[in-house]
Amino acid sequence: MRDPKSRSGLNYRTEDFVEVVRRATGGRGVDLILDIVDGNYVNRNLRALAPGGRLVQIGFQQGASATIDLWPILSRRLSVTGSTLRSRSAEEKGAIAAAVRQEVWPLLERGEIAPVIDSTFPLECAGDAHRRIESGDHAGKIVLVTSEPPRVP
Repeated sequence: MRDPKSRSGLNYRTEDFVEVVRRATGGRGVDLILDIVDGNYVNRNLRALAPGGRLVQIGFQQGASATIDLWPILSRRLSVTGSTLRSRSAEEKGAIAAAVRQEVWPLLERGEIAPVIDSTFPLECAGDAHRRIESGDHAGKIVLVTSEPPRVP
């Protein structure tokens, strides 16, 4: 069994993330979930939230429709909202990028948070990377790497 306080990701195919969250938080739940999946994950996300927690839908890989159990929302004062960058102005996107640079990048630099990387591919093998994504067998990000360092805006 994995350490519930581990900062690493979990494999949703072999672990129930609601149970992992409950164990890691002493039964309390988490304050915020950013969900790109939607579909049948919505009700599990609601069960993983702490009282007063927020669920923010930022994508819907499993579909844009879901049947939601409203009782957890009412009984635990949860908030459900959604957001997307597509419809935002360049100024808004710039402000968000600046906030991420100021608030998130230091956490990455100090190693307090880290992305889960499944695999890396040279840019010339982008087709292989896409096949890896399409297989659905990955856990974490699939990264294309170049021989040149990335440019920072």
